[in-house]
Amino acid sequence: RTCVGESEQPTTSAAELLSHKNSTTSFYHQRTIIMLTKVCLVALVASASAFVPSQNARLTTKLNFEYGEYDEKLWDQVAKKDVYNKWDPSSPRSGKNFNPFETFKGNSPDASGVFPGENRYKDPTRGDASFAIMLAEKADAEERAANPKAGDAPGCAGCKS
Repeated sequence: RTCVGESEQPTTSAAELLSHKNSTTSFYHQRTIIMLTKVCLVALVASASAFVPSQNARLTTKLNFEYGEYDEKLWDQVAKKDVYNKWDPSSPRSGKNFNPFETFKGNSPDASGVFPGENRYKDPTRGDASFAIMLAEKADAEERAANPKAGDAPGCAGCKS
């Protein structure tokens, strides 16, 4: 019975409360599953992108090094004299402009002006060696020492040291 002016209080049974609790739990359970699905999807996409090549994976690299005129050829006294005659001590040292008779730490350069122990050094194809050839090379060395090229001094642009 209800009195006039009093509102009816809704009565809820235990079954209704339990079904409401289950629906709330089900709602949170569904949200958790959706969130975990999204996280797994993002992780899958992120890991898959690790195996996709990037747009600029290979960049062309221009090396500013040119090998000498006698690279992979016979590097004997005649070739060295030819390179020496073309050498300009006032120009920067390069694979085509170097003193082939210059020594650095007791070593002679290869056909590109690179010394042993440096990057791009190639063991040159050497000419014959005999006592007569060595005497002729010694005479050439004495002549070069007596008449050096203009600008040939330690620290010049075309020298290693």
